[in-house]
Amino acid sequence: PPAAALAHKPRVLVLYGSLRESSFSRKLAHECARLLEVMGSDVRVFNPHGLPVRDPTIEDHPKVQELRNLSLWSEGHVWVSPEMHGTITGVFKNQIDWLPLNTGSVRPTQGRCAAVLQVNGGSQSFNAVNELRRLARWMRMPCCTNQSSVAKAWQEFDDE
Repeated sequence: PPAAALAHKPRVLVLYGSLRESSFSRKLAHECARLLEVMGSDVRVFNPHGLPVRDPTIEDHPKVQELRNLSLWSEGHVWVSPEMHGTITGVFKNQIDWLPLNTGSVRPTQGRCAAVLQVNGGSQSFNAVNELRRLARWMRMPCCTNQSSVAKAWQEFDDE
């Protein structure tokens, strides 16, 4: 057996940037999770519904603790955001803002790999994935070289 074999399945946290029940970013996030599970990963998808706007006085909120614990558990992240006004959504950025980066000389996200994807309501764009890459770099997370930008997302997903 390879010396570098893991004692457990790779742990992947999937974040998406919409609160809509039928959002395309949510559908794409769950499709990524399904594919990663088929390939042998242990995957958790965080639902941002109920996560409060970043406020340091409420760090003990259950959704904040859930997100932080999942991030600490993970070895990699998959980030999916719609593009809104040329960038990522506030829903997605709020999740990132809740992840602590100031816990000492090594950031808790450092070394975790990130994969970035975006969905578009119209023609293809890369603004959201470019912003996601910038955030990953700031968080010291190496970003996968490939990315996905799904144009006209309503044509790519059905109701399931």
